[in-house]
Formats: sequence, C-alpha cells, structure tokens
Amino acid sequence: MSKKKKTATKSADAKPVTAKTKSRSDHPLLSLAAQSEAKYVDFLFTDSKGKLQHTTYDIREVDEELLTSGLMFDGSSIQGWRGIEKSDMILLPDQRSMFIDPFASRSTLSVFCDVIDPDTGKGYDRDPRNIAKNAEQYLIDSKLGDACFFGPELEFFVFDNVRFNVGMNEAFYHLEAEEGPYSSGREFPHQANLGHRPKVKGGYFPVMPVDSLSEIRTDMLEVLEAVGVQPVLHHHEVAPAQCELGIKFSTLIQTADNVQKYKYVVHNVAQVHGKAATFMPKPIAGDNGSGMHVHQSIWKDGKPLFAGNKYAGLSEMALYYIGGIIKHARAINAFTNSTTNSYKRLVPGYEAPTLLAYSAVNRSASVRIPHVHSTKGKRIEVRFPDPASNPYLSFAAMLMAGLDGIRNKIHPGDASDKDLYHLDAKELKKIPTVSRSLHMSLEALDKDRAFLKAGGVFNDELIDAYIALKMEEVTELERSPHPVEFQNYFSS
Repeated sequence: MSKKKKTATKSADAKPVTAKTKSRSDHPLLSLAAQSEAKYVDFLFTDSKGKLQHTTYDIREVDEELLTSGLMFDGSSIQGWRGIEKSDMILLPDQRSMFIDPFASRSTLSVFCDVIDPDTGKGYDRDPRNIAKNAEQYLIDSKLGDACFFGPELEFFVFDNVRFNVGMNEAFYHLEAEEGPYSSGREFPHQANLGHRPKVKGGYFPVMPVDSLSEIRTDMLEVLEAVGVQPVLHHHEVAPAQCELGIKFSTLIQTADNVQKYKYVVHNVAQVHGKAATFMPKPIAGDNGSGMHVHQSIWKDGKPLFAGNKYAGLSEMALYYIGGIIKHARAINAFTNSTTNSYKRLVPGYEAPTLLAYSAVNRSASVRIPHVHSTKGKRIEVRFPDPASNPYLSFAAMLMAGLDGIRNKIHPGDASDKDLYHLDAKELKKIPTVSRSLHMSLEALDKDRAFLKAGGVFNDELIDAYIALKMEEVTELERSPHPVEFQNYFSS
C-alpha cells in the first residue's frame, strides 16, 4: 500500500504459536497456518442481509477434529435465523476459501464457512452460501449445463467524514468528500483547497489530480490479490467520490466469496487511509448511485452455451435465460436490490436501468450483451442489481430465473436498440419495469416464488423469513418522518 501506515503489525519478541496438530496433520488449513505462523483462525460466514460475520479462535484450539466436525455457535443471534429454542448451529470451514487477513494486527488465517444444521447434518436452509451451492448443483442436475460463471462490477463511494443520526425528534445525515463539488467553496482547517475535483456526473475516467482516489484504488487492487482475488482494473466512476474495481469472473460460489472479500478489502483499505467507503446504492442526492452489473454465462463440457447465431451472437438458450430474468425481475429485485435505498437509485434519468429490455448496444437496457472478440466471452450483463445485496442470494436468484426461462422457453421478445431514457409515453407503456420500492419487490417475491423453489434450492421457510426480515426495514422507513417531508409540509 502507498501509505506508510501498515495494515498489520507483529510483536517483535512474540514467539510463533502453531497448530497443536501441525506435526501430525496434513490438513490444508493447518499446513497454511503453520507456514504463515498464524496465531489465530478467523471463521467467516454471511447472514441473510449479506453482512459478513466472524468468530476467531486461538490456533492452539484448532485441530483436525474441529475442522472436520465444525464449531458450534449461536444461530439465534443472527437476524432472520433460528429462535433461541433451537439456536445451536455449526460452522464448517471450506478449505478452498482460505486467505491471510492483511488487516489483522496478529497473523490471522481467515476461511469462509458453510452453516450446518446439527439436526440434519446438512447445510442450513437459510445459509446464503448453502443456497448458492444448491443453485449450482441444480444447474448440474438439470443437465442444462455443468458450470455457471459470474462477473460482478461493484461500485462504491469514498467519503472523508460521515455523520448521521435518527432519533425521536431528529433525523439527519451529513457526508463530506474533499472530491465532491460541494467542497469547492470550503475552507479546510489544515490544508489548502486546491480546487481540482469532478463536476456532478463528471467523474468518469479523469486523471489525477481530479481523480484524487487513484492511489487508494491501486492499494485496494494489491490487497485483493493478496487475499486471492484476481484484480483486473480500477477507475473513477461517474459521480465524484465514486469508484469501481474490476475483478476476474469465476464460478457462482467463488465469485460470491470474492464479493465478500472485495467489500472487506475496500472498507478496510479506506479506513487505513482515514476515509470511509460505502456500498450504499444512493448515498448522494442528484448524482449517480452505485450499481453492481453482473455478467453471467453457462457452460457445458468446456463449451460456452450462450454463443450462437441469434441476436448479437447469442444462442437461443441465452435468449431464454434473458426471458427468465425479465419475467421474474420484480421478484429477484428483492434479492438484487435488497434495501429501501436501492430504489432511490432505480429511477429514470440516471444510468441505473429501470426498463426491462435487452440490447447489445444500449446501456439503458436492464440486460446488455457486451461486445466480445471470442465466443468464449459470450455472456449477458444484468444491470439493475446493486452492491448492497447479498451476493450468494442475488446470484442464485438470477441463475434460477434464467434456468426457468430456459426450461420453459421464455423468449424475451425483440431487442431494444433505442435510447430507452427518451422514449415517448406510448412506447414506454409497452416495456415492463423493475420494482419501484422494496415493498413492491417483497410482494412480488411472495407471489412469484415457484421458480426459486425448483430442485429445493430455495424453500418457503427461507423466503418467508427473508420477507419478514426485510419488511422490518420497510416498516421502519415508512413510519419515520423524513427531512424532505418537513421541507414540503411543515407549514401546510
């Protein structure tokens, strides 16, 4: 990293603590722990909302039996999971997902875990990672393909100061970014205001010094590589203080794991630089929000099944996959756009697509077909998801919608190569839209859930629990006075 401040420190006189079974075990995790002189093992898992959780063990308490049988934890303390009467759950580490935590002050080996139901010995049906695994297995069982690849493009904002509070008699937020156009007239207490910053909607691809976050993004890419995520690129995004890092595509599970690593790295590298990063879709009014465009393809026997001789070089299977995405879009919005704030991004007039159409050239369409030089790169890009979503549930829901389209031969209709943002009212009425609110999305999910339950990937218990969990957020917002309401109605 370019800053002199280190992300991890070690005590100079501390003696390495090694795994107690190191000398008699070939378990990959214990071998890596010994090699890296890890003092701790951090066991990671993801809750229903998509937030990474963890528990840390002293390496001396980690042996092959623990790694094989799993470790117990209280599932009732995780929102939307079990009640206290059946709270015991098991974390079973996946040795393929290990990495050394670059931010821990002591040498720490981190590993993603599956959540196991001790009553059945199988994956817990509300564990997002388990659902994603089910979706991958359903693809294989369906014989439609044997591999699915996902490539997400996550955007985020970086702020220098963040303040917010919600109380009985007040509600406010205040964001500051030196790069924001609202800082042009500001006097900084300990430094000069040098004036170089992007305008509103003027942040796409400028060089330094207008792009003040370039070095931070480079640091983020280097740390991503250190934790096992292959970096591709980084650039400034459209809004001031908005960024994007590009990472290599992979299978559904590995990509979802990589998204969790991505968020962890971005948050912590920003913190090291004295800044705060957020994946909130719409933190700034009047400018672009943060999306998570998701590239998707299905393969079988080493061959790309989305390549063909139909529109834009797509196969009929790919068109049916798009048809499934469009048909079930409002239901999958509940997973891909899972916050109340998500729908402040999904409004006409910005880059976030709201119209459910597909096109090879039109970025205003919800589904885009990127131009590629090889049939191996043939894929579709779903553009309405955002990075606040749970990647395991989002990817699984999109895959299930696409597979439903293939199985039922749901054709998406003709492509839309016009600028969808400037259609007349008559043309607009013919094109379906994404949901307008999280409330609408949850209602759509409640009614349109059969495609998710195919092959037992999702089940009613999970869907009902998820809807109840997210409706708490809807209700909290709907019952809370908003500053804009005071502006509009206080003197009524």
